[in-house]
Amino acid sequence: MIRRQRKQVSVQVEEPQNGDGLLVMKKILNGPDELDQKGRAFNHCFLDPGSGLGYHKHNGTMETMYILKGEAEYMDEKGDKTILYPGDVTITDSGQGHSIYAIGTETLEFIALVLFKE
Repeated sequence: MIRRQRKQVSVQVEEPQNGDGLLVMKKILNGPDELDQKGRAFNHCFLDPGSGLGYHKHNGTMETMYILKGEAEYMDEKGDKTILYPGDVTITDSGQGHSIYAIGTETLEFIALVLFKE
């Protein structure tokens, strides 16, 4: 299968996970059917400065984020905050939670992969 960039579906979510601003997700693969029933999402995500996903927990799924561009403030399940830069990777396992906010002056871009754990 080949899916050209122009054929990728974009979805916009306002105040994602009770966060701020707008999350734009370009779906690289479209849901469980294209992830061999092993995952929920494989997306190229965009957050403008000041926008972010509010704190949320993963139950039955794990999420990996790979930062492509921009800077982010990431908070883990312990409440620890870390600044992320391009090339950094986060892993949030089932039972853990996190938030991520775009900081700085440029749009935050990252790849998000959400896989089923159970």
